[in-house]
Amino acid sequence: MPTRAQQMTGDTARRSVPGFFLVLGGACLVAATFGGHLALGLVAFGILAACSLALVLLGRRSETYQGLTDKAPDERFARIGGRAWAGTGIVLTVGNLCAFIGELASGRSGDPYFWFVAIAAVSYIGFVAFWSRHA
Repeated sequence: MPTRAQQMTGDTARRSVPGFFLVLGGACLVAATFGGHLALGLVAFGILAACSLALVLLGRRSETYQGLTDKAPDERFARIGGRAWAGTGIVLTVGNLCAFIGELASGRSGDPYFWFVAIAAVSYIGFVAFWSRHA
């Protein structure tokens, strides 16, 4: 691929990730406003806008962020990205598991946390089975 095309692809990825955070923040704001929770929507939008700004600033200076958003990252950046996603999955799974247990301890059903934990467990088993055959 020509260098100019690779640069445009990398630049597009570096802009699309912060853009995704802004769009997601806007969707949260609209949904919260319609649900009667304008203040919560503003907080969610503010947090996601701050994440977007941080990513824009990182995109200009951080070699790591630039390497992670390349179309074909080298081995090191692919490993960093994979471990970051795995860590994120662990944090979300443990958080949902704790919320599920807290809901049960409070006498409630645990919904929707039960479904997040169940989907995490089933997807983990599915990915292990898939990657054990394709790795």
